[in-house]
Amino acid sequence: MNAEPYDATPPGGATAGEVLTRYLHERAAAFLRGLSLRGENEAEADALLRGSARRIGGVLHIYGPLTDPGWAEPLRAELGWLSTTLGREPQYAARLTRLLDALRRLSITVDDQEAVTVGGAPPPAPSGGPPALGAARAGALLERQLTLARTRAHSASLQAMGSSRFHALADAIAVLVSEVPLAPAAAAPATAVMPPLAGQAYKRLADAAAALPLHRAAHPYNADAVQASLGADLTADLQDAPWHQVRILLRLSRYAAEVTRPEGDAADRQRLADAAGLLERHREAAESAAAVAAAARTPRIAPATAYALGVLHADQRHEVEAARFAFSRLWQTAVPGPRGQ
Repeated sequence: MNAEPYDATPPGGATAGEVLTRYLHERAAAFLRGLSLRGENEAEADALLRGSARRIGGVLHIYGPLTDPGWAEPLRAELGWLSTTLGREPQYAARLTRLLDALRRLSITVDDQEAVTVGGAPPPAPSGGPPALGAARAGALLERQLTLARTRAHSASLQAMGSSRFHALADAIAVLVSEVPLAPAAAAPATAVMPPLAGQAYKRLADAAAALPLHRAAHPYNADAVQASLGADLTADLQDAPWHQVRILLRLSRYAAEVTRPEGDAADRQRLADAAGLLERHREAAESAAAVAAAARTPRIAPATAYALGVLHADQRHEVEAARFAFSRLWQTAVPGPRGQ
């Protein structure tokens, strides 16, 4: 990879335990702020809870040798459960908005309902767009399915937040605001032990990114990938999974840098954020395409509806390939790795 390294060395003079404790105290306090906000703005509160949970869990994973494993591992598991549970509802909402917007963009604009049919049949779609009637029915089908999924996710979130499991987790985070169980290794200087751990996180990311078909992704629209995604149910999942893994590893590498260099280099941080944003776009498009494919398997849907869903599915898979193309160009030329190891 042709990339400039970023500085992963924490400021001198502090122990690793002091640097890690400071960061975890801040994130735990943000978690508790989110909890107190829940009665006022549930969406904002849940976003703060999810972000704090991901960061605490990610940092405990990266800097695990600095903490008591008997404490850190169970806490990581509970934080992962919470962030996953709270994340489903906004994902379904965003997916529905994305797909309905795409359908409007792709569909035929008609002046009135009379113009929808010609001789009792849908008119041919110019430029490959779905007929308006099929697009409307496809949109209604997706809205029913994703709204139901969102409602179930909301119920699951409410149930989780009222559970003894969550209250035990909240108690653990409240303790974390003032106390972090550290391992003996945390007494060493931060400059000696933290950069190698951040470097390991980045190496896992670099290895996973190197295994991606970045040269294949150098083509903005990979027709073979789109065709493959229309085949067996698991084909697209198997193809997308390595990209999703890189997204997770990139997130962890960013968290590692947040701990050691909270300010950091603005340009480096922006490049990492841009790369993460592209992989998030990739995830959204891939999961949206999967939702469309699931809708298309609904029994006894009309041909016009199936056609509109097919066009929408291809559109989302093209978005997947566009995100891969943009990521491949950014990663191979501009994304930094850590130095100071």
